[in-house]
Amino acid sequence: MSNSLQNQEGLIERARAGDDQAFDELVKHHQRDVFRLALKVLGNYELALDASQETFLRAWRALPRFRGDSSISTWLHRITVNTSLSIRKRAQRNTAGDIDDSAYLLESDSESPEAAGERVELCDRLRGALGQLTPSQRQIVVMKDVEGYSHAEVAKAQNISVGASKVRLHRARKALRDLVNRD
Repeated sequence: MSNSLQNQEGLIERARAGDDQAFDELVKHHQRDVFRLALKVLGNYELALDASQETFLRAWRALPRFRGDSSISTWLHRITVNTSLSIRKRAQRNTAGDIDDSAYLLESDSESPEAAGERVELCDRLRGALGQLTPSQRQIVVMKDVEGYSHAEVAKAQNISVGASKVRLHRARKALRDLVNRD
C-alpha cells in the first residue's frame, strides 16, 4: 500500500472520529477535482463553486456512514455529481449556455465564422439534450465521455456490473444522439 493511500485512510479515520483538521486536509487534497467535475456538469463557475462547497458539506455529514467500499475520491465523485445535478435542477439553468462559453467556442482562428456558429449551435443542442436525459443517463455519459472514467470505475461508482455500465452507456448515448438530431 502506498504512503499516499495510507495517509488518505488515516485522514479518513481521523475525520470520522471528528478531527476537523483531518477533514480539512481531505478537502485540500480533493477540492480541485471536485470543483472541476462540478464545473463540467454545471457549465457555470459560480454554480460549480456552490456545488463544491455543498459537496464537502454533504461529505462531512455522511462521513460516519462512509464504509470504505470504494475510494474516497470515487465516493466524493458520486456526491459531486448528485449535488451538481440537484443544483442544476434547482437553478433551472438556461440550456443555451453561458455567453462566456460561446465566446470561448468562437476563439478558433482556423475555422470560418459559419463553422464556428455551427459548432456553437451543436454545443447548445448537446447541452440541452444532456439536460433532458435522466439523471442516471447523464451521470454515466459525464463519467465516461467527459471525465474519461473506465467502465470498471463507472460500474464501481454506480454499484453495477461492467456489462451493465456498457449497456447503460450505449442506451444513454443513443438517447442523447436522438435528442440532438431531433430537430
